[in-house]
Amino acid sequence: MLRFGTDGVRGVALTELTVDYVASLGAAAARVLGTSTWLIGRDTRESGPALETALLTGLRSEDALVVRCGVLPTPALAHYSATHRAPAAMITASHNPYADNGVKIFAPGGLKLSDDVEREIETQLEAGLTAGSIAPSSVDAGVTVVDDVVEHYVGHIASLFPADALRGMTVVLDCANGAMSVAAPAAARALGATVTVINGEPNGTNINADCGATHPAGLARVVVAAGADAGLAFDGDGDRVIAVDELGNVVDGDRLIAMAALQLQAEGQLTDDTVVVTVMSNLGFHRAMDAAGVHVVATAVGDRYVLEALATGNFAIGGEQSGHIIYRHLATTGDGLLAGLRLLYHVRTSGRPLGSLAAAVMDTYPQVLVNVRVRERHPQIADELAADIAAVEGELGGDGRVLLRASGTEPLVRVMVEAATDVLARRLAEQLADVVRNRFA
Repeated sequence: MLRFGTDGVRGVALTELTVDYVASLGAAAARVLGTSTWLIGRDTRESGPALETALLTGLRSEDALVVRCGVLPTPALAHYSATHRAPAAMITASHNPYADNGVKIFAPGGLKLSDDVEREIETQLEAGLTAGSIAPSSVDAGVTVVDDVVEHYVGHIASLFPADALRGMTVVLDCANGAMSVAAPAAARALGATVTVINGEPNGTNINADCGATHPAGLARVVVAAGADAGLAFDGDGDRVIAVDELGNVVDGDRLIAMAALQLQAEGQLTDDTVVVTVMSNLGFHRAMDAAGVHVVATAVGDRYVLEALATGNFAIGGEQSGHIIYRHLATTGDGLLAGLRLLYHVRTSGRPLGSLAAAVMDTYPQVLVNVRVRERHPQIADELAADIAAVEGELGGDGRVLLRASGTEPLVRVMVEAATDVLARRLAEQLADVVRNRFA
């Protein structure tokens, strides 16, 4: 049985993530979170409509009322959930290839689920799958269709900025042929930017295909060719953003979060002078924040853990190296569009090009990540290989970092080493990866 990972459930659509599974998941979620009104959205994958119907079947089997919101970004659905105080389910596999799909579930208010709630849903789901398939029924009764959620979301995002906040800026948006294909250009143009859109024509199979936040090289070429001020690349469901400067250099999540934190600090809006990131953030990020007097809270990998830490401390900003960036006082989840537009507004008001701002904010330590496939998951891998990790840390001598962790969704062990040089980082990462292979592969 597929189980919750760091961001919902995910698998190959219609084979691993079957219609029976998704129907049972809908029924289980309704039993745990309530049956008043549920909101459903999806990204642009060709499997989305079939899985939406399955989810509707499961929710309706528990007499839940359902509002179908259509294709929209995950942060748009989360905002709608927050404003309507209703639970929501987003059918998406985020940055994964089109053949995958998944379901992200939000508690009423657009909030990520706690570990306890996820475990309860899994318990109910397992019981439902054992009992057998949910009989198909009419999904028309108790179902409402709304078609203006994206429009309201764009209006909300634009309202967070001064009128004409991006006037005079030329930007390129890579929408990953995904759920941001309508919302992102509309919001940027509403704020006065001149916009060029690439990868904004989804056909069901081209989502994330050599484009978007995980493949920004194409965006970089267009930004340089167009002489644009900057480029933004979103992932398939729009909760991530990666930027490209005017020279075509990629600006990753660490630099984006660092700039955002210092911008909030300058505005007096950085609560307790604290930023929240995951353990994957670069050592250079930590040293830059320390130099600026900003305290760093590091969490496990996954934006849900960043969100928990933000809520616990009432902190203003946090995120992941991958481009999940959360302005907690403005949104309930990662929002690539909000983060990207705030970056562009910062560039415009600073009077400096993005390349200059990004280069100055931090020095990046070479970071090498090696994924090792193992026979089964090893959640305590760092404890099991503590002596080997200590040996590598000794060789680094305090000028680097080692992280060994199990994937939250696959039988993989991720080996990450940061060092003063790429050659040293790569050698030590492969050394540890060989240890993992010899013992667990």
